[in-house]
Amino acid sequence: MNYPDITLASASPRRRELLTQLGVRFELVKADIDETPQPNEAPAAYVQRLAQQKARAGLGLCQQRPVLGADTIVVCDGAILGKPTDFADFNQTMQRLSGRSHQVMTAVALLDDTRQLQCLVSTLVWFRPLTAADIHSYWHSGEPQDKAGGYGIQGLGGKFIPRIDGSYSAVVGLPLYETDQLLQQWQERA
Repeated sequence: MNYPDITLASASPRRRELLTQLGVRFELVKADIDETPQPNEAPAAYVQRLAQQKARAGLGLCQQRPVLGADTIVVCDGAILGKPTDFADFNQTMQRLSGRSHQVMTAVALLDDTRQLQCLVSTLVWFRPLTAADIHSYWHSGEPQDKAGGYGIQGLGGKFIPRIDGSYSAVVGLPLYETDQLLQQWQERA
């Protein structure tokens, strides 16, 4: 597929790797936005808003090409579980995820000054029951500190996950199938 050259508005090395897997040529910009949820904002609306805001912020930095923004959140019992602030916060999150399923939502927005395409991918992820030793050891690996929900499925955290229902790459940070479809639609409408 002959994709358009785009700008990726992301600081995530995982998103860069996934976009590279698709064979997309892209320029990278870091889009700093306020990620505070709005009062009574549903998780799906929140993650879609962040993806759009990242893309719009990227557009302000580079206006010659379409900009792709994405965001991933972990949702359990309707609550968004962010990046852990410290071990106590991480421990509480892991206790909440232990032995049950939760949702990972990834939103992608592709836009320029005149048009916008977007998608939302939701994946169910199951955690095996975790012991205190599992949680302690995983925290001290250093991996959880910058991850939504405190884990990375593509790293050591994958050993806690016996099953997913949905898109593995979306849980990592960028749904490959859906991103490919957005880029193809963009080219077809060019």
